[in-house]
Amino acid sequence: MTVSPLAPAAFPAMPDIAGVTLSTAASGMKYTGRDDMLLMQLSGSGSIAAVFTKSDTAAAPVDWCRRQLGAGSGARAILVNAGNANAFTGDGGMAAVTTCCEGVATKLGCAPGEVLMASTGVIGEPLDSAVLAAHFDSLANGSADWQAAAQAILTTDTFAKGASTTAAIGGTDVQIAGIAKGSGMIAPNMATMLAFIATDAALPQPVLAALLADATDRSFNAITVDSDTSTNDSVYLMASGAAGNDAVAGADDPALDDFRGALDQVMQDLARQIVRDGEGATKFITIAVTGAADDTVAHGIGMSIANSPLVKTAVAGEDANWGRIVMAVGKSGAGIDQSKLGISMGGVLIAAAGTRVVDYDESPVALHMKGEEIDIAVKVGDGTGTARIWTCDLTHGYISINADYRS
Repeated sequence: MTVSPLAPAAFPAMPDIAGVTLSTAASGMKYTGRDDMLLMQLSGSGSIAAVFTKSDTAAAPVDWCRRQLGAGSGARAILVNAGNANAFTGDGGMAAVTTCCEGVATKLGCAPGEVLMASTGVIGEPLDSAVLAAHFDSLANGSADWQAAAQAILTTDTFAKGASTTAAIGGTDVQIAGIAKGSGMIAPNMATMLAFIATDAALPQPVLAALLADATDRSFNAITVDSDTSTNDSVYLMASGAAGNDAVAGADDPALDDFRGALDQVMQDLARQIVRDGEGATKFITIAVTGAADDTVAHGIGMSIANSPLVKTAVAGEDANWGRIVMAVGKSGAGIDQSKLGISMGGVLIAAAGTRVVDYDESPVALHMKGEEIDIAVKVGDGTGTARIWTCDLTHGYISINADYRS
């Protein structure tokens, strides 16, 4: 598989997270010569929060995790398999999840409800839990680093994705590290993506859940490759508590300000890497929207631009066709006043106050379009609403990858 031209130079150096154990295994269910299973274990009295797809055809693992986390049963581990989504598989799909979580729970000495599961791969194929169960012993007792974990969860991805940083809660330093997978079927709510972030901070589950939901809106819900929302989208945040920081009063506690910014940094880094690995992508596009009535309206306008096949193919063809941006803003349904619309590309002002600027010279914009990083800025009025969306171009490579996906 050819690595995306937008890929980072290398997988980053990432710290171990105290209280979190990673292990991988090769089931052989779909792939040969590579690991395709991951087990993340949380020791002690840590906590786990998650955000899931809004798809009406959510996969069996998503339904299981929603049920367990909703019941407040706590969580000790997350089992991940790649190659089979276990989505649209009926009662058999939930039975497979139950069997897997019961099997892992037996190995770890915890309740089945304390084991979560995430799957990614082909939709509609029954999941043979016995194939996975054969590796539960080695997973329960194994050890792997973040790079091995990131490699084990890939499907059509061309590179492993990881990010980490440090933060302070009060006077205590804490670590944050995470991995993600995703390449196609990427759109808000979220994407055929799985993300797993871990920290050694001591944070109760309700605080963790609130922090994760906010950070997701600014990261994984601000990307799109192809406008398609997956059945399996899941992002998990686990906190081991090993850092021993002072207790916080709630998600809005000022003591969490640094942690909140660091969590944004890690999750946005992972989200951008997913876009950089967009199927067939050759251009990374950043869209900034300002002047909207509020942030929600700005987000809708940004997504209308980012999901437009005409905008994305123009970028792929290195065509500075800014009229397609005008079209995409207009179809968003935001009710803007076009006499206040302004557009810039590559920092060059093209249109202002609803019309092309008099002295517009396309040459620098055309040069900008030949690069790998494309910047589009749109001002839609005088409001305070803003949004930043990340997407990629749409090439024939996307068609080829998805036409061959099941082969």
